[in-house]
Amino acid sequence: MHVRIVAVGRVREVYIAAACADFSARLAPYFPLEIVEVRASSDPRAEDAVHEEGERILKAVGAGDRFWLLDRDGKELSSPELSRAIDDVAHSGVRRLTLAVAGTFGAAESVRRRADFVWSLSKLTLLHEWARALLLEQLYRAAKIARNEPYHH
Repeated sequence: MHVRIVAVGRVREVYIAAACADFSARLAPYFPLEIVEVRASSDPRAEDAVHEEGERILKAVGAGDRFWLLDRDGKELSSPELSRAIDDVAHSGVRRLTLAVAGTFGAAESVRRRADFVWSLSKLTLLHEWARALLLEQLYRAAKIARNEPYHH
């Protein structure tokens, strides 16, 4: 199964970009990974920015994709639960799992409606750059768990 991450904006902080690059490289032996960055809105009005970014996210989601949205109001999963959920998607015949990290103001309602699953990394509010790094780290842990490899390192 192919995994695509659709993220609003670029990672600007060097240390977060380094973490994203590290975990992307660690994931390479487990599954093909693609990161698609969609442009963040420059509109200062939150509602308009969310709508604009939501349209960009949805354009990056294929019709046959299983689509997960990361959102603090989603369902929290343990690492083993995440591994099982990803494994279930992989064994369901889906060719691509697409996960979205929305922008500063969150996700549009249209993105929420399209989501097959809304996943929360934490009930805490996280910078979307941190969310991307944590997403990659958790995908790596899930892949290790699925292969019965140590994942606590």
